[in-house]
Amino acid sequence: MYEEIKKKPKIQLKRLAEFLECAFSIEEENSGVVDEILKMCSFENMSNLEVNTNGKFSTGEAYTIFFRRGEIGDWNNYFTIEMKDKLNHIIEEKFQGFGLKFLYV
Repeated sequence: MYEEIKKKPKIQLKRLAEFLECAFSIEEENSGVVDEILKMCSFENMSNLEVNTNGKFSTGEAYTIFFRRGEIGDWNNYFTIEMKDKLNHIIEEKFQGFGLKFLYV
């Protein structure tokens, strides 16, 4: 979850690497590879890349629409109560039977 990534990014990156069967070696960790990946993939870095600040779709919409503030819970500033309820219903429907629990804010 995004909240877990924001709280402990290094641990979550390592978990992702292990899941993808590409775990970091001790040498990679000691040489700063994990920290460099976190830096390169940070919200600040990704949102400030030239392609994301100047690029546009063929429809004319800017790529900046993919970036808001990168803060936990910021979606609440964009969704109405009806939108939240509809999204929660869709999530529950799609993930039913997987044993996942969702907390709605």
